[in-house]
Amino acid sequence: MIDLKGHAALVTGATSGVGKAIAEAFTSAGSAVVTHGLESSAQISADLSTIWETGIEEVFQKTIALAPDCDILVNNAGAFFDVPFDQMTFERFEKTIRLNVQAGYFLTQRFAKHWIAKNVRGRVLFTGSINGRLAEPNSTAYDISKGAVEMMVKTLAVALAPKGIRVNGIAPGLVRTNATTWLDKSPERARWMELHTPNGSVPGPEVCGPGAVYLCSDAAEHVVGQMLLVDGGMSVWQQPSMPR
Repeated sequence: MIDLKGHAALVTGATSGVGKAIAEAFTSAGSAVVTHGLESSAQISADLSTIWETGIEEVFQKTIALAPDCDILVNNAGAFFDVPFDQMTFERFEKTIRLNVQAGYFLTQRFAKHWIAKNVRGRVLFTGSINGRLAEPNSTAYDISKGAVEMMVKTLAVALAPKGIRVNGIAPGLVRTNATTWLDKSPERARWMELHTPNGSVPGPEVCGPGAVYLCSDAAEHVVGQMLLVDGGMSVWQQPSMPR
């Protein structure tokens, strides 16, 4: 019942993990997809952690060349560069904010200008994280950046909804990706995380795809400025019972 037929999307960070899952879900739902990433398999290759205004323009122009009718932007690209707080450097902190926050902000601005000029009812989706609400030790810069993403969803929604552009986000909990290989190396830690998740599951990134499709579909026409947590209930559970 929910599909993206007739739409086209740019998905940043689309060559692995959650971004790849979103791109695959969009394709399955009938959308044309332009993929961005660092790998050669991506249609657009650009390092958004070092990007400036000219780079944003280049990504936009390449997208429009590949998909002239692009009306969906998925700001998924992001990464974890943290070290303990007392070891954090200006350079490492800035790199985190530039990739996880700044790139999505200015890509959205560029696409929004285009859509407004063309009278396109665009859709923007950000990938946040449960870390935007729940802090972890030795994750200060990442947690701050994902908290900023959640507020960015809200403030850009308010700015763009009157222009006919919807902005929403998804916030995955712990999922199995290349960034969480420690789950396979440490079964005890993996079990501990399962205990902290009400449904007891630490799934693959494919669980993020359907929610992303919904938020960018016509079915979510009246859903604006929302962050959908895809976390098995982890964010709503104060603490689990101690195992026997």
